[in-house]
Amino acid sequence: MEEQGFWEDPEKSAKIVQFAKNLKDTVQGYKDLEQQFEDIGIMIEMGNEENDLSIVAEVGEMLEEFKEKLEEMRINTLLSGEYDDSNAILRLNAGAGGTESCDWCSMLYRMYCRWAEKKGFSVEVLDYLDGDEAGIKSVTIQVNGQNAYGYLKSEKGVHRLVRISPFNAAGKRQTSFVSCDVMPDIEDDLDVDINDDDLRIDTYRSSGAGGQHINKTSSAIRITHLPTGIVVQCQNERSQFQNKDKAMQMLKAKLYLLKQQENAEKLSDIRGDVTEIGWGNQIRSYVLQPYTMVKDHRTNAETGNVNSVLDGALDQFMYAYLRWISTGAKIGDEEV
Repeated sequence: MEEQGFWEDPEKSAKIVQFAKNLKDTVQGYKDLEQQFEDIGIMIEMGNEENDLSIVAEVGEMLEEFKEKLEEMRINTLLSGEYDDSNAILRLNAGAGGTESCDWCSMLYRMYCRWAEKKGFSVEVLDYLDGDEAGIKSVTIQVNGQNAYGYLKSEKGVHRLVRISPFNAAGKRQTSFVSCDVMPDIEDDLDVDINDDDLRIDTYRSSGAGGQHINKTSSAIRITHLPTGIVVQCQNERSQFQNKDKAMQMLKAKLYLLKQQENAEKLSDIRGDVTEIGWGNQIRSYVLQPYTMVKDHRTNAETGNVNSVLDGALDQFMYAYLRWISTGAKIGDEEV
């Protein structure tokens, strides 16, 4: 009877089905990789027997593809954190730089949406606030997919952009900052005690694209946890009650993570609003002028292909971060 009751629970049954699918995909991925390795060996043997040099280029392409898939599988073994396999909630806040930073925030929003699309993940907008003149002041999205939080936790921090300003008639170089806060979407009923007196709950009109209720009712919810200063917002649900439930879920998840940390330094890792969004605090720089380069200041990972990164090619930085927190090795320190 207990087993029958379990499968009658839609949420629990969906979780077990997803877990089984993830295991199946992992096993199948290993089998595909094994077959690919055998195919490369066969191609090399054929080339040697027939003394056919034209096969070298094809083998090279197959080998590069094999190495990429092997690296992805190796990195997945580092996603062993308690909530690494969870969906992720990511919030971007424009910082120092005014309109420039709002535009930079919209560029980062697009970058993460493109990355999620490449991974086959879905994106849901939870909260959205337009900039006064252009771009986005802040946006909160939920990225749904296996290991979404495990990957995106590498993005938590301040992102710095250097470019020729499109908003400056003199064409001066401008530096802009946006903070990125990332947390797992913890669906379980967490054992977190919250005193109602510690909360300030504000309602406001929803804004941004989408939804028939947008700008019609004050259904959006902002909850401030006064002792910690944590602020969570949600406006995408159809009713004020649903928005409040989602915001409380987000607040409980943040407080739960805070509870796991025993010092104030780790508190600033979880609360994206603690670190000043400005000079000296960036985790990654995106330079478009006078040269082109994206560099992660924690791992030393870098590339000159800025356009590719802004189009969602973030895996190299995420992989370098996961290796760094696992082994302590940065790019250039040793072979990683």
